[in-house]
Amino acid sequence: MATTWPPLLADLKTDMNSPAGASDDPALQACLDAAVTVVQRVRSDVDYRPNPLPGVTVPDADLVLGTLRLAGRWFTRRRSPEALVTMGEMGSARVPSFDPDIERLLQIGRFRGPVFA
Repeated sequence: MATTWPPLLADLKTDMNSPAGASDDPALQACLDAAVTVVQRVRSDVDYRPNPLPGVTVPDADLVLGTLRLAGRWFTRRRSPEALVTMGEMGSARVPSFDPDIERLLQIGRFRGPVFA
């Protein structure tokens, strides 16, 4: 997987094991675009420009993977508006509104370091 910013739809489909040319491409792209926007807003300490200045924080593999996983999670959650997913004979399960692994990759939420103003 490439660590370029912003991540591409092909990267998201690879991460989700989605077949190429699926009819869900517009919805996947919308989730990816939203995830990129949110990450850029929440992680304003990162320089997302193509040619960042030396010595500044740039998007790394964790940030890219976290963004892809966030987009994939949102894509999956759109099919469960009540935050429940049906699992056949096993019944239904609740889908939590956050994922600590994604927060850890993105260094947000409780995994955000101290911020000094």
